[in-house]
Amino acid sequence: MTRVEALLRKDLLELRAHPGIFVPALLTGGLALALPFIVAIGIPIMTGDALASSPDDEMVSDIWSAEPSWRMLGPEGTVQAWLFRQFLLLLTLSPVAAAMSVAASSIVGEKQGRTLEPLLATPLTTFELLAAKTLSALLPALALQLVMSALYVAGIAVTAAPGVTRTLLTPEPLLIMLVVGPLAALAALQLAVCMSSRASDPRSAQQMGALVILPLAAAMVLQLMGAVDLGARELLAMAALLAGVNVVLANVSIALFDRESILTRWR
Repeated sequence: MTRVEALLRKDLLELRAHPGIFVPALLTGGLALALPFIVAIGIPIMTGDALASSPDDEMVSDIWSAEPSWRMLGPEGTVQAWLFRQFLLLLTLSPVAAAMSVAASSIVGEKQGRTLEPLLATPLTTFELLAAKTLSALLPALALQLVMSALYVAGIAVTAAPGVTRTLLTPEPLLIMLVVGPLAALAALQLAVCMSSRASDPRSAQQMGALVILPLAAAMVLQLMGAVDLGARELLAMAALLAGVNVVLANVSIALFDRESILTRWR
């Protein structure tokens, strides 16, 4: 762990010297934060039309049937709470983008800078090397996830109807913010690490990591269309699947990382 910690500290210091690597994640995060407020708060204010006209609204009735405790929010607050819950999956895309950009640039950047060879000549095992590279990408992604979640909840507390914020402090939203999001970020960066072991261009590794975004985006679209309902059971199943994928990817990344080939190919 001492060797992993030393390499992790080195990588984090290098990230501080190159903040531009986080630009894609910050842009994605800004969009992910702004879009729900535009839909739930901005458009009704600009058009003068409420999201829900009355308790007889079919959408409101359906939501109240599924969530009886939301009746206390009133029709408008109910639709706002439903929309903000649906967009939670969008928040997971930003830490995924952060993980991809950092992980892809880490190993490939070491190759291009001719600094990977000295590392491979040290007593560092492949597991220790990849663990440090993985953590150096995961920790900034998790920090971004926490900041975005805090801003999201704070923004809802300021702009939405009273009581809407409490609907986000229930098991399903917390599972998305604290479990599914981090596991998706870990899967994305491990895909990027797998590709970085053989790629010569960070963009190639990032494209592979983008595969994690597709199922998340599909789940959000299907949820908005009413085709699926991501309750606690479904989210736990998604988390278990992502955990299994991460275990497999960890073993694959170690198997693909050919130390001898990297040493000879990049001389």
